[in-house]
Amino acid sequence: MTDHLDVRPIERLEIDAAAPSDDRPRAPRWAGPVAGLVAGAAAIGTGSLVAALADVDSPTNAVGSEFIDHTPAWLKRAAIDWFGTADKTALRAGIFTVIALLAAAAGALARRRPPVGPVIGPAIMVVFGLVGGIVAAGRPGQSWVAAVPALCGALVGSAVIVVLAARIRSGDGPRSSPGVPDRAANGYDRRWFVGASGGVVGASVVAAAAARRLESQRLDRLAADAPDELPAVDDPTVIGGTVIESAAPVVPDEATLSPLTPYLTPNDRFYLIDTALSVPRVRLDRWAVEIGGRVDRPLRLTYDDLLARPQVERIITLACVSNEVGGNLIGNATWQGVLLRDLLDEAGVRPDAEQVFGTSVDGWTCGFPVQAALDGRDAMIAIGMNGEPLPLQHGFPARMVVPGLYGYVSATKWLQRIDLTTWDEAEGYWVPRGWARDAPIKTQSRIDVPRSGEVVPRGVFPIAGIAWAQHRGVERVEVRVDRGPWQEARLAPDLTIDSWRQWVYEWDTTGLAPGDHTIQVRATDATGATQTEQVSRPDPDGATGWHTRTVTVVG
Repeated sequence: MTDHLDVRPIERLEIDAAAPSDDRPRAPRWAGPVAGLVAGAAAIGTGSLVAALADVDSPTNAVGSEFIDHTPAWLKRAAIDWFGTADKTALRAGIFTVIALLAAAAGALARRRPPVGPVIGPAIMVVFGLVGGIVAAGRPGQSWVAAVPALCGALVGSAVIVVLAARIRSGDGPRSSPGVPDRAANGYDRRWFVGASGGVVGASVVAAAAARRLESQRLDRLAADAPDELPAVDDPTVIGGTVIESAAPVVPDEATLSPLTPYLTPNDRFYLIDTALSVPRVRLDRWAVEIGGRVDRPLRLTYDDLLARPQVERIITLACVSNEVGGNLIGNATWQGVLLRDLLDEAGVRPDAEQVFGTSVDGWTCGFPVQAALDGRDAMIAIGMNGEPLPLQHGFPARMVVPGLYGYVSATKWLQRIDLTTWDEAEGYWVPRGWARDAPIKTQSRIDVPRSGEVVPRGVFPIAGIAWAQHRGVERVEVRVDRGPWQEARLAPDLTIDSWRQWVYEWDTTGLAPGDHTIQVRATDATGATQTEQVSRPDPDGATGWHTRTVTVVG
């Protein structure tokens, strides 16, 4: 009995020794999502490089542009409110965050055992590649070639996730050859996984950098196509009764009263608000602007044609409808170009035409009343800005500039076509998204100094800023402190009714109690209308209210 009992444990030990070992290396939980992220990086890098080589929009830009076009109006407003001119940077960050989350999810699913894992991870990459390709090919001015980068990126990303996920799964199943020290065949090889992933990420970064370099070279070539100097101005700017024979007029010193705001906004400081994620692809040797629709004689004007036309130059302030009270989405510049009314007269506008409808190279549209082009204001197709050819970001080779109207209904950048239509035939980009069809710029004013929260010393302290009422002109600016009586500010010379006017009020703080004090400003335009105190949001046709700042008086 004792011998029998002694044998059974020995037999059991022999059986256990022959059993498969459980000490094979297994991949950590994060390996799957990391594999997906690496595959996503490979897809983006490949897609970007192929797009740059093919001279089409990158898949991320194409998808981002489509997202912009279909984003609800409230979300667009929120993006501008939150991020201002950095809204596109925020959008790109959002796009890459979404891609990263989806790629990580694909990697986590790819780790699952066959048949699900080997299929679902690559399938997600392929599906998103197809979607990206379809979106890119459907963008304005694009063809089937635009779909190729997204498809190439999807194929590369799928291949990467297949290889990495297979190595991860190799440590999740039973060992095929116990006792054999081949970790690659029998389990997760951390060193191989890290090395392979790092290599793919490195190659992806190199591809993305090469794509960025090629894109920069494209913009350099486009900028090089611009003339070294603008043609002579036939109808120059008149300042203070003096004709300025220059494409870059010298503004008198007395026009600048605000110490923080130059009268003319430098090109690199002029606000940028548009829906383009990158400068549209323009071939100057193939580019032309066409004028058609309800006209008797359609026109087609190349860049050389515009340069050869009689040139005018005007100082015009542009403002974005999204500008909050006291905001900085406004700029003042000298614009050179061809008067729109001359072109429309040549084309012969039919009596039934109601709006001038502009379309950009990237498909963006806007429309404004025909009367605004023919009522004597200096609406133009602009080719120059502050004495230089129009910068790429501001619409080179040509854009629309219409005094007195918010940009979203008038300021078509990268202009490609002008159609004379009825209101029922076409709607501009922003109108169906809840913004007003008619958008005259409202009379507004802004305090530039002192800044909000600034400490103000005893004595006479200047309160200064700008006021604007384009195509009407600013007649008066008033300032008040702590809701006291309104005091008239000193205005800079009225160089043109289409430009802002700077103002200054000498504030004597001697008799004020120390502590916080509130400053407000309001403007009255040349029609006698004073801007309203009523506070309203920018949508649907521009913000209203008095700009208010609180400062602290000491001493």
